[in-house]
This record gives sequence, structure tokens and C-alpha cells, in this order.
Amino acid sequence: MRSYIIYALLAALFASLVPIFGKLGLKDVNPTLATAVRAVIMAVFLVGVAFLSGSTNGGGINGRALILITLSGLAGALSWIFYFVAIKDGRVPAVVAIDKTSVALAIFLSWLILGSKMNAKTAVGAILIVLGAVLVSL
Repeated sequence: MRSYIIYALLAALFASLVPIFGKLGLKDVNPTLATAVRAVIMAVFLVGVAFLSGSTNGGGINGRALILITLSGLAGALSWIFYFVAIKDGRVPAVVAIDKTSVALAIFLSWLILGSKMNAKTAVGAILIVLGAVLVSL
């Protein structure tokens, strides 16, 4: 099995725990505050991992990369703010399903912006993701 598949499966496993812990933790907490606390914890953890793995040694980040990584961080922060607001009041299965339509949107945007290949199989898979999200969220 290719290593990226193992990492993707681990990412999915840990991502599946986010709404569960989030829903339980948001009972009497403002979702924006919860998102900020979560972000600080993630930042401290990730900086620690970067230092321990030696990622901070060697090449730095150039200006273009820094801008794009910053935009990615801002998009992620906005995603998580809206996600936590949604799971505080919504049904976790519905919120998670709707959130995962981001997969289909990312497939489309990667074709549009990055020039990724889009064949019938990929297009049908993306459409099925969206249809599945609609079914789960109803």
C-alpha cells in the first residue's frame, strides 16, 4: 500500500473525531471561542511537531509560498469557524455530510485552477459525493 493512502486514512480517522469531540465540547461554549482555542492548541502542537521533526532546519518559505500558505490558513480558519457554528446547533451527520461536499468542490477547483485531469469517472464520483451529502443531510 502506498504511504499516501495510509496517511489519508489516518487523516480521515482523526477528522472523523473532530465533530464528535467538537459537538460534545460546544454544549455551553461559543463556537467562535471554541474555534480560537482549538486553533491555538493546533498551532502549539504543530510547531512542536515541526521542531521535533527537524522541519525548521534548512530551506525557508519564499514570499509567494508564504502568501499562498497564509491564504490557505485563512480559508481553513473560516472553514472551521463556520463548521463549529454549524455543529453547535445542527445534526452532526448533516453538517459533516454537507462539509464533505468540499471534496467535490476541491476536485472541480483543482481542474479549473491547477489543471488536474477531469475524466468521467472523477466527475461522476464528485457528483455522487454531492448527492450522498444531500441524502444524509435531509
